[in-house]
Amino acid sequence: MKAICETMGVARSRQYERRQEGVSARGRRYRRADDDRYLALIRQIIDVRTTCGYRRVTVFLNRLLTRQGEPVVNPKRVYRLMEIGGLLLQRSTGRPQRVHDGTIMTTRSNRRWCSDAFEIACWSRERLRVVFSMDCCDREILSHVGTTGGIDGDMVRDLMVEAIEARFGPVERLPHRIEWLSDNGSAYISRETVAFAKAVGFEVCTTPFYSPESNGMAEAFIKTFKRDYVHANPLYDARFVLEQLTKWFEDYNDHHPHKALKMKSPREYRRLAAKLEMWPEK
Repeated sequence: MKAICETMGVARSRQYERRQEGVSARGRRYRRADDDRYLALIRQIIDVRTTCGYRRVTVFLNRLLTRQGEPVVNPKRVYRLMEIGGLLLQRSTGRPQRVHDGTIMTTRSNRRWCSDAFEIACWSRERLRVVFSMDCCDREILSHVGTTGGIDGDMVRDLMVEAIEARFGPVERLPHRIEWLSDNGSAYISRETVAFAKAVGFEVCTTPFYSPESNGMAEAFIKTFKRDYVHANPLYDARFVLEQLTKWFEDYNDHHPHKALKMKSPREYRRLAAKLEMWPEK
């Protein structure tokens, strides 16, 4: 500090005072006339969705402004306001991951579906196990099953039927081949499950052993779902959580913005894709 002040010809004591006062010109945050109003709206959003970062808060804020007929704001402004209000999330450090160069996401819906299971520890010390299926393009949760017992082949086969009905209605067989990606759990690789999957038109795919990254889309969803829904809500007992699961999955499908979907929710993305397919080629 001494050498710098002597070079610049300024008093060193004053520089210490400025640093303590926090009035550095480079660090000062500018304010705009309507910042307080936007910050109040941001606080209302975060009160409901406590785990949202500034990008997702931007989506929800712009939806509200659009409904009110007002111009939208950009993510940089939301970031500045959340920083001023001390509302930014802590940066996640995570654990080192092995490099996985495979491609899981597909360019169109109904080409590959993935499935996985996770566990929810309730406050009553009960453990609820949930198995789900998800489209690897639009990321919509197609079906889910919950139980306080173990996950067996019957549950996985029911999961497959519910996923097919969610997309194609009560049909006996898929209209075209769809890959079914899962890990090597006994419920997925049992002879009855594999035979049933092939009979209804699935191409069964399993991940390599000890490689959870090969089903990374499902793993990422579990992390997101636990952060934004499980850990942000009361978990009184297994029955209570089981009743909330459908609401949480529906909220995720209808409202949860995703960076890979250009900050649209799964069903928003599907509706937009359907409109684009209806437009005639020029």
